[in-house]
Amino acid sequence: MQLQNQTALVTGSTSGIGREAALLLAAEGAFVIVSGRNPTKGADTVAAIEASGGRAKFVAADLSDLDSVRHLAEAAGEVDILVNNAGAFPFAPTLEQGLDTFTTLVDTNMRGTYFLTAAVAKTMAAKGAGSIVNVTTIAGLSGMGGTSVYGATKAAVDSLTHTWAVEFGGSGIRVNAVAPGHTKTDNVVDMIGEEAFEELGARVPLGRLASAREIAEVIVFLASPKASYITGVTLPADGGFMALGIA
Repeated sequence: MQLQNQTALVTGSTSGIGREAALLLAAEGAFVIVSGRNPTKGADTVAAIEASGGRAKFVAADLSDLDSVRHLAEAAGEVDILVNNAGAFPFAPTLEQGLDTFTTLVDTNMRGTYFLTAAVAKTMAAKGAGSIVNVTTIAGLSGMGGTSVYGATKAAVDSLTHTWAVEFGGSGIRVNAVAPGHTKTDNVVDMIGEEAFEELGARVPLGRLASAREIAEVIVFLASPKASYITGVTLPADGGFMALGIA
């Protein structure tokens, strides 16, 4: 197990990609701080980790609320790995975008991620080591109709990934991002519809949707010592979708 004696904080880890990342990090020996808004789902994730012999605890947090972000950073304490996975993603065409949803997307996806990372990176820098993995999206790397605010907030996190890699590199902190493609999670299927989403998956070169576990494997790789000389990278995990050159 390559992450023994390390602590990992995974935001948005009560379901989907975040939950799978938490399970995999625990399987590699890390003590995992599971975080999200739903205590019931959080307890379920912790129970799943412990049932497999891992160690974890749950800390409730809402990334759109800065007081909650501060509490999460304080409760987590010193961590070795931070996975910024929590995100809001109600999609809407620009002409139908409401202010309330706009604010939620910006506050959760960018502002919350920014200030949590600043707090955690400060403790990482003090001990001279750490790994941060941001979960973004291919919608931030290409034009996708109906995702203007969501894509923009995630593109901002891609930009922050590059900046943070430069700012924190001298302190021994690596910062990378994973940009998932079309990934089959309950939340996205509920929003788009399973049939329509499967049709999107059929368009990618690999001819299918990704599973949450496949994206989590990439996250764990970038967080691990196996990626020790990789920083400042946004890695699309998209089945080749970006290679098509279309949205």
